[in-house]
Amino acid sequence: MIGKNLQRLRKQRNLTQEALAEAAGVTRQTIAKWEAEESVPDLAAAGRLADALDVVLDDLVNAPVEELDEQSGLKGKHMFGLVTVGDKGQIVIPVRARRIFNLQPGTQLMVLGEEGQGLALLDARMFMAFAEGMKNGF
Repeated sequence: MIGKNLQRLRKQRNLTQEALAEAAGVTRQTIAKWEAEESVPDLAAAGRLADALDVVLDDLVNAPVEELDEQSGLKGKHMFGLVTVGDKGQIVIPVRARRIFNLQPGTQLMVLGEEGQGLALLDARMFMAFAEGMKNGF
């Protein structure tokens, strides 16, 4: 999967294999082999590629190609797919989202919403810190 993601992200950013190779400190032939999935980068090289492409390493390695299209591969921006609301209003947050945002059992999330716009989930601690800052005039 990394080969297809690498190629997709490189093309989205209008980079040549040569330009990406220079940014990642490897040869153009190495980029070509990775994109063709003839070999895979080691962890250090994958980290340099992610930096050069402005994505998180997890997206470079694991994101389905169609997700990269949907989110334009922007660093820090994610689309995790669909969730279903259960009978009692519960939702299951996808594993990848829980891992990226370090959501552990017991993590409290603030649910915000705007009619006609949708819902948002925020880490309750961050929300409270922001609210406290507003109250104290920053």
